[in-house]
Amino acid sequence: MGDQALNAPRTTFQTYRALLMRYLAPQLPRVLLMTIFLFSGIAVKLINPQVLRTFLDTAQGGNSGPALTAAAGLFIAFALLQQAMSLATHYTVKSVGWTATNQLRADLARHLLRLDMSFHKAHTPGELIDRVDGDVTQLANFLSMFSINIFGDTLLVLGILILLFRENAWVGLGMLMYTGLTLLVLRSIQRLAVPRWAAGREAGAQLYGYIEERISGAEEIRAAGATAYAMRRLYALMRTFTEKERAATMASQITYNLTSLVYVLGYAAGLGVGVVLYTNGQASLGTAYLITYYIGMLADPLQSIRAQVEDLQQAAASIQRIQQLFALQPRVTHSAGAALELPTGPLSVAFEQVSFGYDDRIHARAEAENGNVLEGITFSIPPGRVLGILGRTGSGKSTLTRLLFRLYDPGQGLVRLGGVDLRHVPLAGLRGRVGMVTQDVQLFQGSVRDNLTFFNEEIPDTRLKSVLIALHLWEWVQALPGGLASPLAGGQSLSAGEAQLLAFARVFLRDPGLVILDEASSRLDPSTEALMEQAVDRLFAGRTAVIIAHRLKTVQRADDILILEDGRVVEQGPRQALAADPSSRFYQLLQTGLEEALA
Repeated sequence: MGDQALNAPRTTFQTYRALLMRYLAPQLPRVLLMTIFLFSGIAVKLINPQVLRTFLDTAQGGNSGPALTAAAGLFIAFALLQQAMSLATHYTVKSVGWTATNQLRADLARHLLRLDMSFHKAHTPGELIDRVDGDVTQLANFLSMFSINIFGDTLLVLGILILLFRENAWVGLGMLMYTGLTLLVLRSIQRLAVPRWAAGREAGAQLYGYIEERISGAEEIRAAGATAYAMRRLYALMRTFTEKERAATMASQITYNLTSLVYVLGYAAGLGVGVVLYTNGQASLGTAYLITYYIGMLADPLQSIRAQVEDLQQAAASIQRIQQLFALQPRVTHSAGAALELPTGPLSVAFEQVSFGYDDRIHARAEAENGNVLEGITFSIPPGRVLGILGRTGSGKSTLTRLLFRLYDPGQGLVRLGGVDLRHVPLAGLRGRVGMVTQDVQLFQGSVRDNLTFFNEEIPDTRLKSVLIALHLWEWVQALPGGLASPLAGGQSLSAGEAQLLAFARVFLRDPGLVILDEASSRLDPSTEALMEQAVDRLFAGRTAVIIAHRLKTVQRADDILILEDGRVVEQGPRQALAADPSSRFYQLLQTGLEEALA
């Protein structure tokens, strides 16, 4: 990935402009206020040395009293005004920067949530966190003050050069050459640093992704005795990260050192010119000081431009990576011109010659060794019926449910829900009508209520209570220390069975037309199994359901049975008929024992 970053296409001016317009245009009043503060400060910087020259020439001429006092008072007033402008500028800069970067974080996070599951399978959460937060943080200055600073510093440099030309044409010409040389150095070094900052950011994302993944799997790593391997891999990633960051930092340090060298030489020349002009009588003490002061002032905007260019080097690397993410588009979309709504009530399900294979090989190996995970699948479920799907691990059972949710689209064939091709159904409408409970329930840090409603505060507690009562779970929730307000720290305060009960309530709250249970009863403890049985009865009432299970007790709820083997349907039919037919596979499974036969 680091080599890809080094060879990434350069970010264009249009890219910078589009990014600035998108996130600064909504803050135009504050941006204008920031501009006023900045330019007012520049004006004060240019005027104050003129006041100092007047003071020195007045003192050298032997005048004293009111004139000197007025000049000193004016200098102090301008100095205080300059500090006030600087404070106001920094305040508005931070406000604009945080607003812009927070909006960009939100847009990027929203975009990532829309991407296909194949993308999320290929990237760790830690890596994506670094992309959403780390890369965006690098843009804080770019999205707040970069353009204004560059313009303001350029204006300050031009103002200084004009005033130097006004005092002495040769001095002005010399400083013009000095400024041009400094900017040429900055321009040359920028091309060296940008790709190295991109490689550094990429290496950092891989490192943080690895750390997040290993910390979340600490228990398994320790149990397997793989700590030494995990640490060796960590050291390798840290070494790569260090090398990439060092290369980027060295490129930036070259920029700093060369600029500083040019600055020192220019300032030394300015001091020499001031001394020569004064000793030859070509300039008063005040004018000599003014020339020297202005030459010294050139260092500030040029150093600021250097810092802005260095920031742009890092920003350009982050912008490239953010562009790459925004350029990714989900393949699972609905046809905008043919958006259809699903019918109300229980939904029929139909698979018509469906074949499917995962594009990402890592995930594919978890499902099948070669070829398609599903091949020529055809079956249907009438509205209100319960289908039990059986098969060994890797036979394609969970893949069927992912297709029903449109986490993926089939490579061939059609999936219909309520008679409607899923490709013509808006995703929000589809996922509002299909509910799923799996053995691994994701709980979030928040209250029980927050986890039931996914932090939707518009759902009243009375609605939650009625749902929990209907599922016979109200007493269970009331038994928790704080009821609906009981805090859940990532689900750690609930058992696996209790977490699944909460997932049942989530689904029931949405009132779907199709319910999918994917091994949902595999981790129940005795204290919650009875509650789950009651919840399932209530959840299936008046709905179509799909059950993926290894347990006989769960399969007995099914009206029909479908058996998968290597991604193909090998048997389907009414459960009772298959159970009574000694030649059926289902009959043989019942005789062997589902848990043993499907392990």
